[in-house]
Amino acid sequence: MGIRATPILVEPFYILVSNLLTLLLPLSFLLLSRVATQNYFYTLGGEQLIRRRRSSDLIFSEHVFHTTRPIINLVIHLVVSILSIASLSHGLSSKLGRSHRQLPARYSGARLHASWFLLCVVQVCVGIGIEESIASGVEYGESKGTTGFVSRVIFFLGLHETMMYWSRVVVKPVVDETVYGEPKKDGRWVEKVAVAASFGGLWWWRLRDEVEAMVGVVEAKKVLLMEIGILDFVGWWLYYLTVTIGIVKVVKSTLWVGIILLFERRSVEANPDHHVLHYYRDDHDDNDNDHDDNDNEHELKV
Repeated sequence: MGIRATPILVEPFYILVSNLLTLLLPLSFLLLSRVATQNYFYTLGGEQLIRRRRSSDLIFSEHVFHTTRPIINLVIHLVVSILSIASLSHGLSSKLGRSHRQLPARYSGARLHASWFLLCVVQVCVGIGIEESIASGVEYGESKGTTGFVSRVIFFLGLHETMMYWSRVVVKPVVDETVYGEPKKDGRWVEKVAVAASFGGLWWWRLRDEVEAMVGVVEAKKVLLMEIGILDFVGWWLYYLTVTIGIVKVVKSTLWVGIILLFERRSVEANPDHHVLHYYRDDHDDNDNDHDDNDNEHELKV
């Protein structure tokens, strides 16, 4: 059952809610990078230092943080891993070019319940996890020299592709059913621009400086001959899995553009007379129009 309001208010509300819920996926990667950084400091024996640097103004007590941290870390790593694998599988199996999906008349109850459950779980984990990372007092900064510029760009594209998959599969059914009460056609340029601008701002503000900790922590532990934990390995694996998704996106986009150019070239080579005749007709029509205009002007003068 949708929300009853004037259309001029419903549409901005729909875009705003969809945008905020879509950003939960890149915020999950931000949380994963901060978890990796915290684990690195804990391994170095800095837990007591981190506790002393905690802020006194906490929404949750330290006991709650200590109890929920392992659960949140496990759940967010599991959910992001499943979504990333599903996004990669979709990228490998989908057709080249733009796919026009036929929307169902109504979303099934099982899909809506699953989408609601995932949204609630991710939102709670990201909210508490980010709050805990801020309260811990750890300084999160850029991991310089961890990966190259090309790897960053491809990771950015892969993260954007994973985020859009999360938006289509999880966010859209919930928002469509809540706001409109039925599936709504996707792919509008207003929504795409809003999501792209928000994601770009988040990337420039925080993600580009912190997300490489998912790789940098593992490499630093290798150099220091420290034990690499399971969460460290999963974070490292998720980073390069996202890079793989970006590579698939780049390759498929390149193939799509190449196929279009190839077919256009073959069409010109197979029917050169047709194209010449087409241009001749256009030029001839333009000349006829010019002659008609001149004749009309002459008649008016007479």
